[in-house]
Amino acid sequence: MKKKIGLVPKLIMGIVVGIILGSFAPEGLVRVLITASTLFSAFLKFVIPFIIIGFVTAGIADLATGAGKLLGITTGIAYGSTIVAGTIAFLVASNVFPAFIDSSVASQIGDPEAGMLSAFFTIPLEPMVDVTAAIVFAFTMGLGISALRNHGKGETLHKVFQEFQEIVTKTLATVIIPLLPIYIAGTFANITYAGQVWAILGVFWKVFCIVIPMHLIYLVIQFSVAGAITKKNPFQMLKNQIPGYLTAVGTQSSAATIPVNVECAKNNGVSKEIREFCVPLCATIHLSGSIISVTSFAVAVLMMNNMDFGLSVIMPFILMLGIAMVAAPGAPGGAIMSALPFLPMIGIPSDGGLASLMIALYLTQDSFGTAANVSGDNAIAVVVDYINDKMNKKEKTRKTA
Repeated sequence: MKKKIGLVPKLIMGIVVGIILGSFAPEGLVRVLITASTLFSAFLKFVIPFIIIGFVTAGIADLATGAGKLLGITTGIAYGSTIVAGTIAFLVASNVFPAFIDSSVASQIGDPEAGMLSAFFTIPLEPMVDVTAAIVFAFTMGLGISALRNHGKGETLHKVFQEFQEIVTKTLATVIIPLLPIYIAGTFANITYAGQVWAILGVFWKVFCIVIPMHLIYLVIQFSVAGAITKKNPFQMLKNQIPGYLTAVGTQSSAATIPVNVECAKNNGVSKEIREFCVPLCATIHLSGSIISVTSFAVAVLMMNNMDFGLSVIMPFILMLGIAMVAAPGAPGGAIMSALPFLPMIGIPSDGGLASLMIALYLTQDSFGTAANVSGDNAIAVVVDYINDKMNKKEKTRKTA
């Protein structure tokens, strides 16, 4: 019997192959791989709005009762979690980083894009709608269909979006997931060829050594709170989350991790309707790991340039990031790209050297930030499922009274 290789081993193989090719292969071969990776990236960006529309619309529409309330609760919890994560990151960074960061380190890192190879060709494939429009459309349609279903209507439209969700699921399963290792290989080959990842890590390894454990500690906090509320074992839930965490580390994409993460939620005992609504939604609106990274790197860059990094400067930035990251594409580097327009709030221009430094820092650890994002999504899903059960029981009691 032929044994199939799992996704995580394939992703690890992709990383190893990428590093080997980036180190030893001729430029032409590396560019072939980068071209394949670039084309895949364009297709992924094209599909992401459809993933949001397919999963979130059908997920909200399936909630025939209390959809609006549940959406509000989920969004509130996700935003609150993101802001708490950013605040903790600021407090840690502002107290720990001064021990090893000064303005002399900035000169040790050049342009992060220098030396990177470009694809032989690209295809201009723009998404049909942007991510923010997809979210608003999904909310509107989902809530509308849910409201219609409460009055015995809307079943035809409900079925349309359920079947659209099936198309999206099929696309993920047959195209995106199988091709991810090639995409990862191309990314790592380019970073390795440029040599930038090692130069950046050489200077900022101490920052990474603080940021990545912060992700993990915050995950333990999230699942501990979820466990305390729902009376579930937080460590068992963390163990169930390992496949989702590893997939996100390999793909750097919240969107690409959705199918695996939904399965993790199932193992945590989250009901079908909640996991299919909450996981895709939180993949878009809950970015606790990303905000820990962006806030920490912003403080680091400000410190290196002797700029003000006080609470009055950073807190409005964190509050705005929590909203801005809702529009972040669930693709590699999506969060930092959404954060760029708001960097001037803390004195960092959106283009130029400092912004490039922020991008380089973020992308180097993007895997771990994304893994923290998607893992935290399931802590929220467990709590939302618990709240939904309570709401349903209350509704049944009211109807029987």
